[in-house]
Amino acid sequence: MSTAYAFTHPGGGAVQVPAHERVVLPNGITLLIVPCRDVPLLAFQAVLRGGPLGDTKPGVASLVAGLLEKGAGSRDAFAFADAVEGAGGNFSVATGTEALSVSGQFLARDQALVIELLADALLRPRFDPAEFEKLRARRIELIKAAKDSDPAEVMGTYGRAFLFGSHPYSRPATGSEASLASVTHQDVLDYYDAHVGADRLILVFAGDVDVPALERDVLAAFGDWRKAAAPPVALTEPQKARGRRVLLVDSPESTQTYFWIANVGVNKRYPEHAALDLVNTLYGGRFTSLLNTELRIRSGLSYGARAGFTRGTAAGEFAIRSFVDTENTGKALDLSLDTLTRLKRTGVTADMLDSARAYVLGQYPLNFETAADWAAALAELEFYELGSDYIDQYATKLREVTLPAARAVIDTSFPNAEDVSMVLIGDAAAIRNVARNYGPLSEMSITEPTFTP
Repeated sequence: MSTAYAFTHPGGGAVQVPAHERVVLPNGITLLIVPCRDVPLLAFQAVLRGGPLGDTKPGVASLVAGLLEKGAGSRDAFAFADAVEGAGGNFSVATGTEALSVSGQFLARDQALVIELLADALLRPRFDPAEFEKLRARRIELIKAAKDSDPAEVMGTYGRAFLFGSHPYSRPATGSEASLASVTHQDVLDYYDAHVGADRLILVFAGDVDVPALERDVLAAFGDWRKAAAPPVALTEPQKARGRRVLLVDSPESTQTYFWIANVGVNKRYPEHAALDLVNTLYGGRFTSLLNTELRIRSGLSYGARAGFTRGTAAGEFAIRSFVDTENTGKALDLSLDTLTRLKRTGVTADMLDSARAYVLGQYPLNFETAADWAAALAELEFYELGSDYIDQYATKLREVTLPAARAVIDTSFPNAEDVSMVLIGDAAAIRNVARNYGPLSEMSITEPTFTP
């Protein structure tokens, strides 16, 4: 499978997973290699299963992730960053709901450096106490700054904490001010020992590579790595919300209300994902969607409104999100809920479905243009055990979506307007009476160091 592969598409919105090698190393690492020699670049995606699911305190996994590039192996934080920048590459670490991920791209000639940096970060992180203190303090300040200047950044965090209750999806992946302040350096070390190891790792390389040589180099660098000490955390499906309830987060003297309206949706393995994407495109996934048409184009109440599904191993949320001037809070909430009721009652038409189909078929191939795109895509397929058909057959499935199929998705996946959890961030004194109209009301201040009342 070492022949060159250009990332081209069959046309008509169709995308095919490129030829690639998949190997499971003796210690449990899953290695995928996608050769493409048309550009002298090497992209990688390393995914560690578990992520915040293993947190003893919200934010521990996120701090672990951040520290992986703050010194590793023989390099301190400055030397590590200098090695990346000196090669003209990029190397970044992120925290998702169920995983930690490391991604980057370098010139293909720097393959040895890529493997060295990645192996150092994952196998030999320094976890320097001074870097830990700086990173923790910075994360706390970033949360405070977001609450103060851009509540949209934290609106979903409040929302998921409110919607998911005791389910792991309720916990803020990057922590809260209170939880981060309680995290110790020992917590970071304990998390790494328990939840970071070879059996948790999916490692994908895509680009100008010699497959056998890369396999040998990866085996030499990672083959002796231990397994994680703790078993992976199993997820159960969260319970859907019944009835309406409202969380009001007081941001005194705010001139706008940020709102989030949600319920539990569907998981990543939902079989009708093509129909789901078409219906959501029509409802809240593009500029001319039903939701944005009502809140921005026709009424001018908001600069924009969107809705969509977050789908993980378990069902994430379907959420509507927007913001509006304080005095128009009730109007915007009513319009949002009315559009949802209209979708549930009348569904979509054949012309609407054809329009969404053309839109999605045109947009979909743009997600798979580069080696980095394919490294991320194959990591996702492997993580969720989706199989190549998830991508290979997507365009075909889009074309096969019928009105009855769209109707079934609306009935089973989109919530009723009467069964939603709502989060409002704004001036409580100005919108409290409005908020009470939508269900039982809980309140908290945006200055509280947590995301739950």
